[in-house]
Amino acid sequence: MKPLIEFKNIVKSFDDTLVLKGINLDIYQNEFVTLLGPSGCGKTTLLRILGGFLEANSGEVFFDEIEISNLPAHKRELNTVFQRYALFPHMNVYENIAFGLKIKKDSKDIIDQKVKRMLKLVGLSGFEERNIDQLSGGQQQRIAIARALVNEPMVLLLDEPLGALDLKLRKEMQHELKEIQQDVGITFIYVTHDQEEALTMSDKIVVLNEGEIQQIGTPMDIYNEPENRFVADFIGASNIIEGTMIKDRLVSFDGHEFECVDYGFSEQEDIDIVLRPEDLDIVDLKDAKITGIVDSVLFKGVHYEIVVKTIHRELIIHSTDITEVDKEVGIHFYPEDIHVMSKLEAY
Repeated sequence: MKPLIEFKNIVKSFDDTLVLKGINLDIYQNEFVTLLGPSGCGKTTLLRILGGFLEANSGEVFFDEIEISNLPAHKRELNTVFQRYALFPHMNVYENIAFGLKIKKDSKDIIDQKVKRMLKLVGLSGFEERNIDQLSGGQQQRIAIARALVNEPMVLLLDEPLGALDLKLRKEMQHELKEIQQDVGITFIYVTHDQEEALTMSDKIVVLNEGEIQQIGTPMDIYNEPENRFVADFIGASNIIEGTMIKDRLVSFDGHEFECVDYGFSEQEDIDIVLRPEDLDIVDLKDAKITGIVDSVLFKGVHYEIVVKTIHRELIIHSTDITEVDKEVGIHFYPEDIHVMSKLEAY
């Protein structure tokens, strides 16, 4: 299958600061793709280059096999939803959604059909006459999405559209956005720095840092098999440990050898190892692979966050069982819980 969108060697700088360092990325039809990374990593810059709001210093952007770098924004088959929804306050809900269709001079009947279909899609049928200032933040966000989708773009670009919402509403909208994407069957390209948001909604996550792609994969790939220290540290909580790959399926760290399931590294290669907090179990000392002293216990709602000090380091453990501070405990994990990473820092 051919990509719908291709970024080829995209370089972008602002003054003397290099923001994108030769990005190569393929995006396919009907994918929900999230560009994920910390502030300043280049994700919004890449989105704006695709949308036609910024021009790259070098490189090419292909859309449906046509190079579009010189195509103005309004002629690209894309629509964008921003964090600030940019709804027209002097227009009601119906007029906001219909605005682009009126510009295209669609007939009144066609506009009416499309607007009502979009309102039904975003769960706001009957809101046609509402003023924008009468809507909640979540409702305004849905209207912004409806206004973008009513023009029937091939791709919808979303630049941190949930950033202004409270936590509960954001979680609700994450699920609704994914459902909308599946209903309309078009490509969504989503920008966020929120790892949970990316894991919840995406078919594919592109992790960026300092203008470079660190890893591309499904949410499960990104979380369970991070390719380097940055990805492991950025996606969820992690215990990251330096170690040695003795041979296939055998690693060494903190003075002990442990069986693992990873292979394909060089023998005696220096590696980084990830132990996710939820993969570590507190056990009796006789069943332990590592022992230590409980340093702190914090209640996090769905689990306790327990910090155990070993002779080598502190390990974070997530458990639904409480334990006592200053108690000596054992820590157990299985071979599949050890995730081995190369020390290479870029994708």
